[in-house]
Amino acid sequence: MRLFFCILVFLAFMFGHAHAASRQQFTVLTPGGSILVESFGSCAKAICPAVLILGGSKGFGAPAYDKIGQTFRAAGLNAYLVHVLSAADLNAIATARGAGARIAFYAQRLPEWTSAVQGVATYLEEQPRHGGKVGVLGISLGAQIASAATVGRADIDAMVLVDGGFPNGYSQPVRSLPPLLLIWGSADRMFPLSIGWELQQTAQRLGGSVALDVYEGAHDFFLGSASPNAEAARQNAADFLALSLSQ
Repeated sequence: MRLFFCILVFLAFMFGHAHAASRQQFTVLTPGGSILVESFGSCAKAICPAVLILGGSKGFGAPAYDKIGQTFRAAGLNAYLVHVLSAADLNAIATARGAGARIAFYAQRLPEWTSAVQGVATYLEEQPRHGGKVGVLGISLGAQIASAATVGRADIDAMVLVDGGFPNGYSQPVRSLPPLLLIWGSADRMFPLSIGWELQQTAQRLGGSVALDVYEGAHDFFLGSASPNAEAARQNAADFLALSLSQ
């Protein structure tokens, strides 16, 4: 069974890289090592804000990620898939024996993942074509990494979290959040909608700008290839980031 999961992870990793023909790959050197980043090319404007995209526990194999990149580019954003999860990480997650083991692994790896995100954000902020503006889109596990990576940072100017918030047991003080859009599936059982409500209330108490948009669907609705709800949610995320990062 373990071998079977390893094969599945390998195929998913290779499938994700099969889209590389339509993406541009480069690496960013961070304090924790080199991080693979994929872009969808520059938008039509001279200055386009950067958006880091952090995927879920299955990596970037879903075809929807290409649709997200295209939607963001059309909205005047430069979108980047940030591979903070290595092939070894994906394998460990897929073969973990139960939710408890996965959560323990996430806690172990979270400092390195957040450091990688912060390193890539700093690099992109310094690129003149982005005008010093950087946003983040985090999906599921990526939302947990994204939220933790923004704490105490001033270089993230807007954030979209999809079906996920702060990691389980997160204890660092949170004194502020960037302008925030929460997108949630109404039937999400992995991260129930109540988590989204609590995060919305936290952001409001901190005095930040926050909105919670709920769509009919399960935990992974945002990555649906032909789902009208997914397309609407992705366009909403792009519009929010484009507006927030233009101010």
